[in-house]
Amino acid sequence: MGLIPDDHKMHIKEKLQQNMKDPVRIIVFTQEIECQFCKEARQLAEEVASRVPDKIKAEIYDLVKDAEKAKEYAVDKVLAIAIVGTKDYGIRYYGVPYGYEFNPFVDNIINVSKSATDLSEDTKTKLKFLDKRVHIKVFVTLTCPYCPIVAGLAHKFAIESNMVKSDVIEVSEFPHLGQKYSVMGVPKIVINERTELVGAVPEAQFVAHILQTAKPPSIYVQFKRLVSRIIDTAKKLKSPFSK
Repeated sequence: MGLIPDDHKMHIKEKLQQNMKDPVRIIVFTQEIECQFCKEARQLAEEVASRVPDKIKAEIYDLVKDAEKAKEYAVDKVLAIAIVGTKDYGIRYYGVPYGYEFNPFVDNIINVSKSATDLSEDTKTKLKFLDKRVHIKVFVTLTCPYCPIVAGLAHKFAIESNMVKSDVIEVSEFPHLGQKYSVMGVPKIVINERTELVGAVPEAQFVAHILQTAKPPSIYVQFKRLVSRIIDTAKKLKSPFSK
């Protein structure tokens, strides 16, 4: 039994045929002892590719056996999916793009195929002035109705700017990352490990935070971080005067 419902298959095929321009590869990284949803990710990629085989190709790699491929696409965990067109825009999914994430997944394939998005001209202009690398992480769940909006924006930013790469992470499949980034609600956005946002952030506000985060931190902020590190280090060291 397929993951894509039969009554949706024709609609998806028509949507892809009518809107795609250049060929796209859906690159899936799994492992020999498969992760919980690796099988489903591989199956979903193959089902989508089968809708328009002349335009979409599914490629399946093993994270360990195909280590060079994993390095090429900067993938260090499974399951991982990259959508690659005429170039690699840095769009990654960590987890199965199913549930509420499936339709945006299809839209991302189309956007990558066209090398274009429907972002506002103002946003596109602002992204052109980025001169620092930006890495966006968006934590989602498959049952969150607001997550696709934010995840879709992050991936569109990556298409429009060579300085941006974006990861959409299904937090229930990567609980250790959820804990690391204190994900208490979704969608949660983390930009360059510095800026954190929660909720359905509008496009203009999202890009404003990207531009702000890309700026070097002020001397005051740098000083605060240095003091914080010194204090943390001191706490870890045992005082020679303690009994």
